[in-house]
Formats: sequence, C-alpha cells, structure tokens
Amino acid sequence: MPNEEHLLLLDRDSVQRLLTPDMALAAVREAFVLHARREGRGFPVVREALPTGGVFGIKSGDVAGQDLLGFKAAGFWPGNRARGAEPHQATVLLFDPATGRPQCVIDGNALTTLRTGAAGALGLQCLARPDSATATVFGTGVQARVQLDFALRTLPTLRKVFYASRAGVADTGFEAAFAGRCDLQWTADADAAVARSDLVITATPGAGPLFDARCVRPGTHLNCVGADTRGKRELPPGLLPRCRLVVDDADQARQLGELQWSPDTPCQELGGLVAGQALFQRQATDISIFDMTGLALQDLVLARHLHQAAMASGAGTCLPWPWLAHRCTDKDTPQ
Repeated sequence: MPNEEHLLLLDRDSVQRLLTPDMALAAVREAFVLHARREGRGFPVVREALPTGGVFGIKSGDVAGQDLLGFKAAGFWPGNRARGAEPHQATVLLFDPATGRPQCVIDGNALTTLRTGAAGALGLQCLARPDSATATVFGTGVQARVQLDFALRTLPTLRKVFYASRAGVADTGFEAAFAGRCDLQWTADADAAVARSDLVITATPGAGPLFDARCVRPGTHLNCVGADTRGKRELPPGLLPRCRLVVDDADQARQLGELQWSPDTPCQELGGLVAGQALFQRQATDISIFDMTGLALQDLVLARHLHQAAMASGAGTCLPWPWLAHRCTDKDTPQ
C-alpha cells in the first residue's frame, strides 16, 4: 500500500504570519517549566567552527509526555553580511517519536529570534527591578532589537536607553525601529552608559568584554545573550563573582556561556523560578545576571505551537513524504 503521509513545510513567510510575541512567551515559559520539572530533555549540544569561518550547531531534545522530538540546526556565518543576508541561520525539524517519521520542517530564524527575546523577557520579570528606568544595549542587530522590544514591553518604566553599536557610530535604522517608544541615544562611552543604567543588555557576537566591571552599579540587572559557544564572552573578568547569577541550564552555561569564564560561581536556573520551585528576592544592592545560552526545549516547544497553528489554519506547504520503503527483516542493519 502506498504511504499517504505528508511533510509540512513552514517557510519564512509562513512562520512570520503565524508567530507572535505572545505565542513565543507562552512557549518559552512552558519550556522553562518542563526543564525545571525534568519532564523534557535536552541532548548534548553540537557546536563546531567551520573552515568557512562560520559556526554550526545542533540543539536537540524531546518531551515524552507530548510526543515531541526534534532538533534545530543553526549557526552563525559572518560572511553573510557582505551578501546582504542575516548571519544567523536556523532550521527546525520535528519528528514522530514513535516512528522517526519527519513531520514538519520550519524556518528557524524568526523562531530563534523571538524565543530568545521571550527568554530575556522572563529573565526581566523574575530578576530585574520593576522600576528600572535606564538601560544600555550592546549591539544593534536582530537579537539586540528583539531584546530591547521585549524589555520595553516588560518594564513600563524603562524610558532612557543608551546603545553601543558594532560599527562605533550611530545606527539610524536601530533608532527608527524604536522611535516613540523610548529616548534612544547612541553612546561612544560604554562605561559611562553602563554606570548610569539599571539594565544592561548584551547582544553581540561575543568577541570580548564590552565594558569595565567597575562601572556596574549596585542594583543593576544584566541580560546576556552573546556567549553561546566556547571562547565567546561579553562580560568583563571579575564581574560574575560579584553577582547573583541565573542561567537557563547550569551545565550548558559552564560549557558555552559566560559561566565558562568563572565555572565555580554559584548559580541557579531560571526554570526553577518560573515554575515556582525557587524564589529570587532581590536586595537593593544586588547585581543580577541572566546568562542565556538557549535551550533546545525552547525551540521545540515553540515549533510545536507553530506546527499546531499551521495545521489548524492550513498554513504552509504539504509535501508528499512516503516513508515506509520496505518491510524490515532480520538481515536489515541500521546504517
């Protein structure tokens, strides 16, 4: 009998029509709770440098109680900028865990951007001072924009925002994106901006420390995105031991995140706070850090939400995908 199964393809345009900040926030919150309760698994991360100058990675995992299995293949190709393309590239693939049959291929760029922004928002909800009024943002790219967007949604008192750009000059496109939402000002003096800030967001390629540790004043919260690979860092030496450190996954943060530079620093996982298993009671002088390395569960749960929304609305492209090639015998050997 011919197999009638199909593979659903959600390209960039389909994802952008379906995906909303609220969907991302709900999915990421669910992912953190699953992680805290150990009801979902993240498998060992692949993260390798390429001869082309890029970095390629795979984050995979499953949630047995939801019949959820899949991976995201993603990386960073800096040469894409010269081609007028986004250097971050990602693709998600969901499988039927009972058979291994592929179910859905999803363009992962917008998914990755929004789930990371939503994770930053949860970090702010749990850790930042709710009266935070001034911020400094490092970076003006896609991730810097989504982090600032979620910060403005999450902290209504946030009004003044300094930003430092990779090029070392004002970024008119970045400023236009937030026109009317905050007082956004480029700064050539990152240390001075940090010293005036209640919130610091670092969303750069992680090429090295971005400011002096002595500039961080008591009461500041930092959301850190760029350290997601061995050797990357954005924070200065000596800062982590002064802080209350929260991570998405402790083992992964010690391997890939800011915690790799100070692995003995005590930390707790954000999932425990989101799930109500632990408390974070901020003191007036506390400096807090949320070190984000990205969880496979965030990608997979949000991909499941997108898959379900697409099936309900008829979005995407269905491709015939016969997968029962032959009946297995005792002589068959897996390859």
